[in-house]
Amino acid sequence: MAASHLNPENVRLAESDSNKVPWKLWGPYLSERQWGTVREDYSADGNAWDYFTHDQSRSRAYRWGEDGLAGVSDEKQRLCFALALWNGQDPILKERLFGLTNSEGNHGEDCKEYYFYLDSTPTHSYMKYLYKYPQRAFPYQDLVETNRRRTRKEMEYELLDTGVFADNRYFDVFVEYFKNSPTDLLVQFTVENRGPEASLLHLLPTLWFRNTWTWSGEPRPEMEARGGVVRCRHAELGEMLLYCDGEPELLFTENETNQRRLYGSENSVPFVKDAFHELVVGGQAWAVNPAQTGTKTAAYYKLMCPPGESRVVRLRLTAGALAAPFADFETVAATRRREADEYFDWITPDSLSEDRKLVTRQALGGMMWTKQYYHFDLDRWLEENRAHPLVSRPQRKLRNAEWFHMINDDIISMPDKWEYPWYAAWDLAFHTLPLSMIDPKFAKRQLLLMLRELYLHPNGQIPAYEWNFGDVNPPVHAWATIFIYNSDKLLQGGKGDLEFLRDSFQKLLLNFTWWVNRKDPTGRNVFEGGFLGLDNIGVFDRSAKLPTGGHLEQADGTAWMALFCTNMLEIAVELAKHDPFYGDICAKFAEHFFWISAAMDRWGDRDDEMWDEADGFFYDVLRLPDGTATRLKVRSLVGLLPLCAVTVFEEENLLLLPRTRERIAKFIQRNPELIANIASPLKPGVANRRILSVVNEEKLRRVLKVMLDEKEFLSDYGIRSLSKYHRDIPYVFRVHGEEHRVDYLPAESDTGMFGGNSNWRGPVWMPVNALIVRSLLQYHTYYGEEFRIECPTGSGVYMNLFEVARDITRRLENIFVREDGRRAVYGGTEKFQNDPHWRDLILFYEYFHGDNGAGLGASHQTGWTGVIARLMQMFETLTSAELAAGGAAKIRELHRD
Repeated sequence: MAASHLNPENVRLAESDSNKVPWKLWGPYLSERQWGTVREDYSADGNAWDYFTHDQSRSRAYRWGEDGLAGVSDEKQRLCFALALWNGQDPILKERLFGLTNSEGNHGEDCKEYYFYLDSTPTHSYMKYLYKYPQRAFPYQDLVETNRRRTRKEMEYELLDTGVFADNRYFDVFVEYFKNSPTDLLVQFTVENRGPEASLLHLLPTLWFRNTWTWSGEPRPEMEARGGVVRCRHAELGEMLLYCDGEPELLFTENETNQRRLYGSENSVPFVKDAFHELVVGGQAWAVNPAQTGTKTAAYYKLMCPPGESRVVRLRLTAGALAAPFADFETVAATRRREADEYFDWITPDSLSEDRKLVTRQALGGMMWTKQYYHFDLDRWLEENRAHPLVSRPQRKLRNAEWFHMINDDIISMPDKWEYPWYAAWDLAFHTLPLSMIDPKFAKRQLLLMLRELYLHPNGQIPAYEWNFGDVNPPVHAWATIFIYNSDKLLQGGKGDLEFLRDSFQKLLLNFTWWVNRKDPTGRNVFEGGFLGLDNIGVFDRSAKLPTGGHLEQADGTAWMALFCTNMLEIAVELAKHDPFYGDICAKFAEHFFWISAAMDRWGDRDDEMWDEADGFFYDVLRLPDGTATRLKVRSLVGLLPLCAVTVFEEENLLLLPRTRERIAKFIQRNPELIANIASPLKPGVANRRILSVVNEEKLRRVLKVMLDEKEFLSDYGIRSLSKYHRDIPYVFRVHGEEHRVDYLPAESDTGMFGGNSNWRGPVWMPVNALIVRSLLQYHTYYGEEFRIECPTGSGVYMNLFEVARDITRRLENIFVREDGRRAVYGGTEKFQNDPHWRDLILFYEYFHGDNGAGLGASHQTGWTGVIARLMQMFETLTSAELAAGGAAKIRELHRD
């Protein structure tokens, strides 16, 4: 790490955070897929994928947002800039990424392109992106038809499998952005021909206004060519100028739907959205506006690239007229690249290997690139769909009808801007861990955003995701909030952001109340309610009616709530140190925790409780209509999550709250049975710390023995979602003559029971691994060096819990870091393993093969898989002893002024 944080990027970040200079006015806020989203769905049956298809996207103006290739926009996505390409062979102009819908892919939706987020600073003063474009015709139909024929037991058919990259016949198209000022953006395209022959590439940097005038009546903005410069005028943005080096042909049209192509009706304007496709691919010169005016423009370059050589195209989008727009281009570009290096040197531990530094930088770069402007006014959308519940006689029932209060109009960290071009609240909580490394204020604002009145439901529920805002996701927002607060507090020398903590806590109280009132129907402090993130590894679809009748008492759902309690208690204790008002609230959350934790093992060895004494493991309990109950003995993350419900309190904090301690002690005295089977909160640990944990020391050892067994959960690449035990001994539950079965499958599941991309059972899942690592570190601060356990189980090697957490992290690193010349994330894909132009490009997949670490699911879910950057940083900056001592001094030293 560098010795000073006063590098130029940190200065820009401080200016942006204090609202002095709007350095983040422009950024990578453009979606990579707007078609097929709920926002654009005005269908009669709610089938968003089929209503607005990829084929329609080039011709149909969007309602709520825009998409593009390697694109940027202003923070409200009024003016957008992206890349378009044509190789002379494709049937369409390449303006956006292609992928399969849910019904087309044998394992759900999947983007079928190769693109990489290589770099980005937090203010986007420097950004770098790579797109690999074949020189042969893009195999659209082959990808659709072959994947559709394949079964769930077969692998997905990928773009490399089609042979389109054979003989390296492709272009590497590098896109770089450099900010000279908040409204002065320099752009460089570098095209490298990797093929054996000279090849022509049509390159069209494209600038357009998002269509807001058709639906809202806002004034139509204008673009026109004047003296080889594109002048753009917008009522809010003012004037922007696009300078294009090399005198390309300037093309103009309107960002309006081609009604004739899509619906056979007359167009309302003579020039429409797909005009550049018609001109470049179809040779139809009449398609573009000869007057060179409109709301969409492109600079048309034809680049002949000899084999092994490159061509460079430069543009500049700026708010002020420039006499010599490219005179200082190279100087600005070199400066921004150097400053980005300085910034990442500052936040990256020096002790990391060069390969780990590469993984960290691409992970954090991906976090920055997957920001997106997200616009969704549910009140208006429901009215336009004739489904608003407050309008008299709504004509139909539609998804999200009860969320009519929502107006989303913000920059949000997305899981993946193609496969998941919408926020997911529990994903976002994990995003903030790596985000806080690179942009702490943005991380905190993202957490607060989901708690704003325009997002949080009046009943207290946090919105899940746009396919169903009312779905149930794990309550991890408080966990992320206290994590970010504590991390920030350490860096600030012990001074935490109390305003952030107070603001979060008030709204989290509403969310906690919603959970308690809505998801504990029997009043027994046992929680259920559907998805909760882990239905995929269960016997039944927990969001649906059970075939047995009755209901599930969920070990994970209840553990999530116990964790929620500990997080809220930790926040309340921190606030109570500065305001005694929070003292009684501390006691309230402690009492909630005792009731919920006790519910997981109320009677010790009864066979209708979640804790199985014989197995030393937690399971879901199925309660039947006749009052009987049975454990569903699937060994999965469901049984590991109770480990994560743990928080350790420093003695100094407890001494500051004598009334709270007294009230909690009296509660325990009145209800001693509640702590009989959990860790005793009265017993002091290392440094007189106290612990709240669902598991006592004996249970902790027993569950860890299973978790750390390589024949069960412990993979070379982290903790599996499902025990490998079920490979040879599947779990089978029979009811009404039907067999419900759970087998260990290290990759995608072979059942479509859960729909979409939720078809996995055994892989390594990064966010839950992060939760497990965090819990092990908590236990270590309480039990200390004396608590040692065999890791792996049966190996004869004993570790303390810090070392166990570090070992799991090293295994997670093995997914990405090149070992023995190969990266596990790419499995047997030799192109990525050996080709010098592919081997150091990292993709952060949704989850990973439980046995070989290969990436699975969405290929760009950097959002939560980017957590690996935080884990690597953490274990390079702390030792076991330093963690036990609090770790503050070491972390402050590493971020010294």
